[in-house]
Amino acid sequence: MDIKVLKDKCTGCGLCLRACLYEAIEIKDKIAEINDNCILCGACVEACEFEAIEMAEVKPVQDFSDYRGIMVYVESSQGKINDAGLELLSEAYQLNRDLDTTISAVCIGQVEEEEVKKTFSFGADKAYVFGHSLFEHNLDDIYSQALAILIEEKKPEIFLAAATPSGRTVVPRLAAMLKTGLTADCTGLKVDKESRLLEQTRPTFGGNVLATIVCKNSRPQMATVRPHVFEKKKISAEMEPDIEYMDIKPDNFTSGYRFIDTDYGVGEDINLSDYDVIVSGGRGMGKSDNFSLLRQLADLLGGTVAASRAAVDAGWVSYPHQVGQTGKTVNPKLYIACGISGAIQHLAGMQTSDIIVAINKDSQAPIFKVANYGIVGDVLEIVPKLISRIKQGGPLID
Repeated sequence: MDIKVLKDKCTGCGLCLRACLYEAIEIKDKIAEINDNCILCGACVEACEFEAIEMAEVKPVQDFSDYRGIMVYVESSQGKINDAGLELLSEAYQLNRDLDTTISAVCIGQVEEEEVKKTFSFGADKAYVFGHSLFEHNLDDIYSQALAILIEEKKPEIFLAAATPSGRTVVPRLAAMLKTGLTADCTGLKVDKESRLLEQTRPTFGGNVLATIVCKNSRPQMATVRPHVFEKKKISAEMEPDIEYMDIKPDNFTSGYRFIDTDYGVGEDINLSDYDVIVSGGRGMGKSDNFSLLRQLADLLGGTVAASRAAVDAGWVSYPHQVGQTGKTVNPKLYIACGISGAIQHLAGMQTSDIIVAINKDSQAPIFKVANYGIVGDVLEIVPKLISRIKQGGPLID
């Protein structure tokens, strides 16, 4: 959208000035002028009695025909490809049915060649690798500069990355550098075959509304996607690896950071998505010591322990175990929610689980709306009974 003042109609009356909440209008020489504070809300247009202010949709003047392809940023850790990137390659392969273009993977850092080759099993036609020692440490401004160089050269029409801690810092910088739009934390992607627009769906207003966003006037169309929203699927076609190692000039890269050290969180490198069974605790567990009950139950079921944000904020469980909008997104075969009320933010991270069992003494707790099975009662009484039944080998429900 664009906004302009029609000088031949403006009287300098000041009605628009009083209507503007953003100090975006000044009266100079009895004519209204709009400055950079304007957010295009349209309040001044409605306030003007002389129809002296107009808003109009700006038609894109750039031709995007030279932008083709889907590019996926595939993150790695300690030389190994992360699953979140492979999930996005799998989804890109599905999107490409409506685009009929090429799919490329981008790896940055000291990634093992055999790991890079994995990308071709999940749909990549080409892989670009930034393997210089400059990328040894995950400095987001250096990474975003590298991605910007590649995108400006290769011109993909779609760029996807996982909404991991790294993705959430690298990609917004990248979007700003490229002057294009970005939809963050998507939970769904779809392509309009005729317009080639990427329809990007994400929850908003605390998860109460699902918004679908398109980027009409700039390229590439960029989105970060929550890990484990899409399934990681190998394709049947055998792809011949086409890997290009990028030649870069270190002097062209600048960083505002000074690397000090890396702490991989010894003993806390848990990947919740590796487990088919998750036993999760919330505020209803009362204190950290009571999580030992959940660990016993999880061990008996061959699973692991997770937690809601309330339990993590209380210091009962460390952050790598957090499930929810500000934690991990999981979809195990069995999710047991113990003492978790079921806030929208938590449901966003686990409601796609195959089977959900909820234990809560509040029969009106929101968690019961998404649960397949609900047990109303004190979690500190019910969990020990479940543990006892499992040890005895008897049925959990009489």
